[in-house]
Formats: sequence, C-alpha cells, structure tokens
Amino acid sequence: MASLKSRSSHFARPASSPSPDALRLTLHAALVIFAKAPIPGEVNTRLCPPLTPDEAATLHGSFVLDMLERTTLAIATLQLSFHRYLACAPSSELVFFKIMEERQGVRLLDQVGEDLGQRLHRTFVDLFAKGYKQVIIVGTDVPTLPLSVYQEAFAMLGRSDVVLGPALDGGYYLIGLTQPAEKLFAGVPWSTDQVLAVTQQQAMTLGLSVGLTTAWRDVDTIADLQSLIIECREDNKKPKQNRTFSMRTAGTLQLLETRLKSR
Repeated sequence: MASLKSRSSHFARPASSPSPDALRLTLHAALVIFAKAPIPGEVNTRLCPPLTPDEAATLHGSFVLDMLERTTLAIATLQLSFHRYLACAPSSELVFFKIMEERQGVRLLDQVGEDLGQRLHRTFVDLFAKGYKQVIIVGTDVPTLPLSVYQEAFAMLGRSDVVLGPALDGGYYLIGLTQPAEKLFAGVPWSTDQVLAVTQQQAMTLGLSVGLTTAWRDVDTIADLQSLIIECREDNKKPKQNRTFSMRTAGTLQLLETRLKSR
C-alpha cells in the first residue's frame, strides 16, 4: 500500500503551468472539504450495524484522505487555482486534522453552528470575509467524484449565484456560492430526500440562479457502501495508473466486503 507521503508528493507535481484562462476561472476561489474527525461512534453511524464503529471510522478517515489527495490532483491536472480548506468537526485542534494540515498543505477551519445549515452558512461568511469571490463546499462521502466536477462547479459559479452537486439520494454533495445567503439554509429538512428540492425552491424564492453539476452517489447507507464495493472491484481490474480508488480505500473496502459476508 502506497504511503500518504508518497501519494501526496506524486499528486503535487503539476503537468504544466496553469494557463491564464484557467487562473481567471478560479481567481479568488476557495474549496472547502467538510469533515468530521474519524472518531468511532461519531461518523458513518448509519452504516452501523453491520459495520462496527471502528470500521466506520476507518472508512471515514480514508475518505477524508481521498478527498484531500484528489483535490490536490485536480489542481495539478486540470490547471485550476483555488485555496483548499478543511472545515473540521468537532475541533481543528485534534491531532488528526493537524496531521492533515501538515502533510496535505490544507488550511483548517472550525465548523461552527447548531445544525448543518448553520455550519455551512458560517463557513461561507468566514471565507467571503477573507476576500474570496467563489466558495465551494464539498462533503467527504464522495471519494470517487470525478475531478472534472470541480472545474465544472467553478465554471458554473461564473454564471450562476448557486451551484449544487445533486446526490442520488435527494440531497447534495456540493454547494457553491458567490455571496453569503443565510436564508438558503433555513427550513431545509437535513438528512432527508428533500434537501436538494427544498434548497432549489429556496434559491428560486430568493431570486438566486442555480446551476447543477453531475449527479453522484454519496455513501450514507449500507446499500451505498455495497454499490461502492462493486465499483471498487471493477476499478481494481484497470491498470494501476488508471484507477480511481486509492490503494488505501480499495484495501479497506476489500476487507469490509469479506467481513460483511459473515454478518
């Protein structure tokens, strides 16, 4: 299994210098990865059982690393230019996040708020206050999200007020704004299949234009995990340089597949 250090150092080498057009596309842009610390019993709880809390936490930790590594790869291969942030819960002071800051070169933020909507809004407010013109927040449970989605999302923010990444379960895995919009998050029934629809309706009510990126599966349920395991199995048949899954996550999923057969 490749080490984190070797993987991240490989990803950090750009194929070529960013073009002026690419730099203009994402000038003053920030990408925020919303992440919880991989604490057993605190993450991926909808997968438990049949997963144990420790297994769920291990899987989540691998997903966080995947998102950090793949966003680095997006910058290098797609010639994008944005600052990366890791929005941390319960605290950016935890050792796990400090290691991510050091090894992945990501900036840390604390998630602040009573519910997901408040935490999203506060993050947008804080980053726009820093002078960013485009801010995108993405979750950690889409480890195979195509790198082109980041390019697509930032491009959409050039012509839309809001960009949403539809999840197959009726939620969204990504949201981007060009300015704070607190009312966009008011009254949203979080963790239901109505999140995307209600958010779109809220945007319409507020007079905000919305762009939708590629729909993608996030991992919330055992059915989602089983689909990811099948996808990983197919991915492993490809040459190593063409695989989407990291060796770390592929190994974790193979182990979970074996264990789940006996439960």
